[in-house]
Amino acid sequence: MKRWLLSAVLAAFFGFLLLSVYVRQAVLFLVSIGLGATLAAARFGFTTGWRQLVTQRDPSGAAGQLLLLALAALLAMPLLGQFPELQAALGPPSISLIVGAFVFGAAMQVADGCGSGTLYKAGLGLPLNMGILPMFALGSFLGSVHLQSWLSLGQIEPVGFVQSFGVPIALLITGGLLLGSAALMRLWVGAGKTWFGKRWIWGAVLLAGFATLNLVLAGQPWGVVYGFGLWAGKLVTAAGMFDPTANAFWSQASNAKHLGESVLLDVTSITNIGILAGALWVSMKKNDTSANTQLQSLTAKQWAVGLLAGLVMGYSSRLAFGCNVGAMLSGISTGSLHGWIWLPLAFAGTLIGLKIRHAVFHDSPVEWRDTQV
Repeated sequence: MKRWLLSAVLAAFFGFLLLSVYVRQAVLFLVSIGLGATLAAARFGFTTGWRQLVTQRDPSGAAGQLLLLALAALLAMPLLGQFPELQAALGPPSISLIVGAFVFGAAMQVADGCGSGTLYKAGLGLPLNMGILPMFALGSFLGSVHLQSWLSLGQIEPVGFVQSFGVPIALLITGGLLLGSAALMRLWVGAGKTWFGKRWIWGAVLLAGFATLNLVLAGQPWGVVYGFGLWAGKLVTAAGMFDPTANAFWSQASNAKHLGESVLLDVTSITNIGILAGALWVSMKKNDTSANTQLQSLTAKQWAVGLLAGLVMGYSSRLAFGCNVGAMLSGISTGSLHGWIWLPLAFAGTLIGLKIRHAVFHDSPVEWRDTQV
């Protein structure tokens, strides 16, 4: 498909949303196209940044993520303080969070992509990530089905810095923790390293802006995982394989409502669709043979492990109340304590995941090239 034809299709879909669904959903779709295009054009991979930090002592990707967190917090927290109708991405500190974040951090390295990474790489046409996408959705749904059992193991009420301490103190706490994270990175990578690559900087700036627009339009922070679980939930419910009224998560009023209405009314689903579309639009800029090369280079074992990692990633992200976007970016930028619990646990899981990935995928040149601009 030519780019002009895709642009026409996206414009028609925008018009359909505008006239037949809801103005907010139409504008949110445009914002999410911006998210997907930015992720794909900048190759702003959360998974990649952590991998390069650990294996190459290259801080540029992780530093770009810290910049994104700082900018997003500077934009989101004053809005939350001024407009109480806006929701923060609050999750309860819990056993579920601890287990889910650690396992997710491992699985995302094996799968070579978190929630947003899977979306934009699938939009770029990378075969493994396209296969992982439905597995992630199934895992997210299964995690939602079991979530109450995990929460029964122990949890406390969510803690929001803005709600508990006000905007100035929340920003100071967040800034101090980000500086502390940067100091730890400096100790690891040593001196003489390039901290900010151009693509990581402009990627962080644009993503922070689009994430803030998402917060204003949707009334809630940018998320990925819920939309995946909803897609799978609607399919199994329609097939008569699942009774949502018998499940603690899906019998909740808001979740039951989403199951019963069009997926186009769900803000997370619209965002996910837009990210796929934005990445696909970027992929048409020039000929890129990396997708075909990946398809030819992967063995059956690598496919099996990658797809299993996608399933585990979806399941664990639901237990952890989000992925690198919903838990880390949106959680930290809106002042949720659970985001700061998620971050070190997911990073610890990454250390395990990198060992598994090296054993299975051998860090092939194709995998590294796919992360480059």
